[in-house]
Amino acid sequence: MRYFEDMHVGERTELGSHTFTADEIKAFARRYDPQLFHLDEDAAAHSHFGRLCASGWHTTAVYMRHFVDSELREAEAMRARGETPANDGPSPGIRELRWAKPVYAGDTITFAREVIELREMTMRPGWGLTVARNTAVNQHGELVMSFVGAKFAQRRSKS
Repeated sequence: MRYFEDMHVGERTELGSHTFTADEIKAFARRYDPQLFHLDEDAAAHSHFGRLCASGWHTTAVYMRHFVDSELREAEAMRARGETPANDGPSPGIRELRWAKPVYAGDTITFAREVIELREMTMRPGWGLTVARNTAVNQHGELVMSFVGAKFAQRRSKS
């Protein structure tokens, strides 16, 4: 993970892609969001979605997996260069979560993150706050999910 000073407003990171399968959608729904349009093709066909679609929470969870994997890859690359990665900071939360379009079985979703604000943290010495717009786009280039998330980022020590 990079340090606060290494980040820049406007920087965009492609986090990866995921293809949602019907079996995966149903398994997630059975466990976490058991609404019929996530569980049953026939019921979904008669819903306002028109066919089986993933829970928005499923889409958000897959985003999170890609985000964490991206940070782990970044930390490993830093170690390979002989650098020490920053400590991972917590998130004080998200806002403006939107599920703009359904994610249907067979859709491939690409996840990205763009830094929109970097804030000094006078009350938390050694940390800054990174604010990013996070997006998920389907194979047709349509936005299916977005949210603004904040995360504390370790600062480089002043030596």
